Amino acid sequence: MIRKEEVYRIGRIGKPHGVHGELQMQYSDDVFDRADAAYLVLDMEGILVPFFMDEYRFRSDEIVLMKFCDVDTAEQARQLTGSIVYFPCRLAEAAGGDSLSWAQIVGFTLQDARSGQVIGEIQSVDDTTANILFEVRTPSGTDLLVPASSELITDMDTTCRTIKAHIPEGLLEL
Repeated sequence: MIRKEEVYRIGRIGKPHGVHGELQMQYSDDVFDRADAAYLVLDMEGILVPFFMDEYRFRSDEIVLMKFCDVDTAEQARQLTGSIVYFPCRLAEAAGGDSLSWAQIVGFTLQDARSGQVIGEIQSVDDTTANILFEVRTPSGTDLLVPASSELITDMDTTCRTIKAHIPEGLLEL
């Protein structure tokens, strides 16, 4: 059984493309193209299920046309529409070398490097602007935007899934 902590989110299945089971997949990380992986993991009503890739081709910087094994009709493809797509962490680590993609750090715990205080869990990374931000959910349930500048990050532990960063003074009081 595949557990949620063994994978990270890389995309979402869109609508079928054609009549032979091909799907559009919007992706945030093209690790499936860089890694030696035969499958992607789809969330099927809360159960993580591996789907073996038959072939794929890039349509744009955000869309790939994906064909899974044994998904041969538009109706079968339509049943997968809206599914969240995940990638195995262990395969990404083998393919990625020393650097992690922004998508891989979702779920990491953010800590203040000075005090050791847990700020919260990284829910997503907003890289749509020049200043990249971590979207963090605090233990009390509130959401914070924290700068994800490399100058502020002091340590990253992929085994413990933690990032230590210098949190700008006054940010937590906002």
